[in-house]
Amino acid sequence: MDGEADGSMSGSEDPGRRRRVHGMLKLYYGMNEEGKAEDRPESLDPCDINGPHFDPELRRECSLAELMDQETCMVKQIRSLDSDMQTLVYENYNKFISATDTIRKMKNDFKKMEDEMDCLSANMAAITEFSARISGTLQDQHTQITKLSGVHTLLRKLQFLFELPARLNKCLELQAYAQAVRSHRRARCVLQQYSHLPSFKGIQDDCHAIMDKLAQELRQKFRDGGSSAKDLSECVELLLQLDEPAEELCDKFLSHARSRLESDLQGLEAEIRPYPSAPAMKDDSAQRASTPAAGSPTDNSPTTSAIPSPTSNTDILEFIDRGCNEFVSSLCLVITSYQELFINHAPKGELASKNIPQMANGKLNVFVDDLAARYFSLVERRIQEEKGVADNSLLVRALDRFHRRLQAVTKLLPGSAVPNKGTEIVIRAATERVKQYLSALQSFYMDSLTDVRQALATPRLSVASASVAGGGGHLGGPGSGRDAPTSLPELLSSLSASILNQIKSVLASVHLFTAKDITFSNKPYFKGEFCSQGVRENLVVSFIKFVCQSSRQFCESAGDKGGSTPPALLLLLSRLCLDYETSTISYILTLTDEQFLVQHHNPVTPVTTLCAEAREAAQKLLNHYVKVQGLIISQMLRKSVETRDWVNTIEPRNVRAVMKRVVEDTTSIDVQVGLLYEEGVRKAHSSDSSKRTFSVYSSSRQQARYAASYTPSAPMDTNLLSNIHKLFSERIDIFSSVEFNKVSVMTGIIKISLKTFLECVRLRTFGRYGLQQIQVDCHYLQMYLWRFVSDENLVHFLLDEIVGSSAHRCLDPAPMEQSVIEVICERG
Repeated sequence: MDGEADGSMSGSEDPGRRRRVHGMLKLYYGMNEEGKAEDRPESLDPCDINGPHFDPELRRECSLAELMDQETCMVKQIRSLDSDMQTLVYENYNKFISATDTIRKMKNDFKKMEDEMDCLSANMAAITEFSARISGTLQDQHTQITKLSGVHTLLRKLQFLFELPARLNKCLELQAYAQAVRSHRRARCVLQQYSHLPSFKGIQDDCHAIMDKLAQELRQKFRDGGSSAKDLSECVELLLQLDEPAEELCDKFLSHARSRLESDLQGLEAEIRPYPSAPAMKDDSAQRASTPAAGSPTDNSPTTSAIPSPTSNTDILEFIDRGCNEFVSSLCLVITSYQELFINHAPKGELASKNIPQMANGKLNVFVDDLAARYFSLVERRIQEEKGVADNSLLVRALDRFHRRLQAVTKLLPGSAVPNKGTEIVIRAATERVKQYLSALQSFYMDSLTDVRQALATPRLSVASASVAGGGGHLGGPGSGRDAPTSLPELLSSLSASILNQIKSVLASVHLFTAKDITFSNKPYFKGEFCSQGVRENLVVSFIKFVCQSSRQFCESAGDKGGSTPPALLLLLSRLCLDYETSTISYILTLTDEQFLVQHHNPVTPVTTLCAEAREAAQKLLNHYVKVQGLIISQMLRKSVETRDWVNTIEPRNVRAVMKRVVEDTTSIDVQVGLLYEEGVRKAHSSDSSKRTFSVYSSSRQQARYAASYTPSAPMDTNLLSNIHKLFSERIDIFSSVEFNKVSVMTGIIKISLKTFLECVRLRTFGRYGLQQIQVDCHYLQMYLWRFVSDENLVHFLLDEIVGSSAHRCLDPAPMEQSVIEVICERG
């Protein structure tokens, strides 16, 4: 048993066994879960030793072993219960001691409390008895005291009424108008009720006279307009309390406020420069047009600030600040005061049926719309003066402040259209700013082209580039353009870089309109339409189209005007447009879309359309370049043919100087085109290209033309053979479009030149030596020109046609020996 007790007292006893033991103890003592004695039905089992119906005789029938087992089990249970009881006593010993002390202390405290309660009861009884004696003593005087108190109150009221006129006069002298009105309102009902009594009638008449005088002074103070907004509000409030017509007061209040706000508007208008007259504007524009453009395409600084801004007394930010701090603030104060006086105060009595708040609100909206329209007009005029686009941050900050301060009107007048009109002004200003930036970009582009033209005309460039730009001047030889490979590429690179940098600078300036710290940037317009239509379409796409259109305009001039554009500029612009088509357009639009988060809700111009337009412009410029260069060389050939007497010329001893000039110019053009375009594809050249002879020596036409006898039928046979030969020859398209490579460009120029030479030869008549001179010239051209074209057979065919046509037009067709021609050409 002791071992079991020790085991039960050990700290390692599991909680399940403890609960089971406690349950057995409760069962033993007949306790329920709440610790109370459990009312359970009596057990009828005769074998239950704890039940009242236990029958010990039944155990006689059990065997001795069963009885011993039952005894052993009972002993174990008794020992277990004793151990558990001992454990409970040990565990709750301190609680028992504390409970004993608490019970002892409670006995002492209750005894003391009983004594205090007895004392309190005695005191309460004494107080009750004393109060009863006092009430009995004063019972007779209570009614008299109540009556005297009422009389005293009445006398005080009568004293107030009799002193009211004097009190009102005193308040009138001291300009204590609010106190006078309060005093009169307190007595007005009483005087009106007893107005049939003469004494009260006199007081009422005196008070009416005094209050009429007070109302007159308030009206005069209201009309003077020299008081502050607080005093003005007090005047209106007092007049309303004096039963002044509310509509008339509304009109007077707004009229007084209008005079003060109009003075603010006049101060703003004085800061705006008046509209210039038409002659002044014309002189100013003429002066700006006559000012030469400064800077070069290599200058990456924003030259858009060249557009002058009208001189104003203050900048746009100061102007908006003054307008917001003076006009808008005063307008908000007027709205607040007006609403507090006429709208927010709930009308009482007879005024409640007159719908004063509705009437006052309508007048206020008309008043605010009228003055806001004038203010917006001044703001728009001032914004229109901001023509300089160098620093856009000042304008954006001013518009942000303007838009931000107008939000106060939204809170005061939720249904007003003023904030929306202010937002429209901001939108128009942003749209106009985009137009100004587009105009500045266009001006910058045209100025850059002017700088490029001046650079092409300066002697800093190589002789090759300068002579070609000037119309094909005389060159020192094919090798004289050694400095050229760096001139045109540098001009193209600087021009493209300056334009791209300018576009980036403009996009950065325009991006200020959509900055996160700008209040109006969260408007739907600036999140959608401004980015897609305003910036992407109206600025970037329009500028790209302008570049293409302005470049195409260089090709539309004809005749003498066509010579005013340097061919080198046509070539450079062609390459610029081609670079735009290949990469620049895609880069600019991607940069714009990423920077402005453009969402293509509205239809926009696709990149492919702009690239196609740029490629078309590049193709047109390159074709025009080929045409211009071909016409320059053709002009030399035409003059050399038309100004010479080919019938009476002397025997050729050398190559004509014009042919050397043609070769030199062609070489310089080849160098120039090679600076900007790749080589291209050529057909395989034959090994004897420079030594080839023409068909006038080897073909059947030569045998027919130079037969021993010239019969009348010979010319007919010659023409027939020539026409048959042309039928089986490949057709040459002289003015076909060229490809974007050097070989194709040079082929087009040489085709135009030789075709012109051919047509001029067909219009002339030749003698023997004239034919021989053509032979020498054509052989010289054939020696050099074949290396420039894509197919050498084309040069051979045209030169063959030239020699054949001159032989056909020759009076004495005696060709020169090939060996002699080669000697003359090599010597030349």
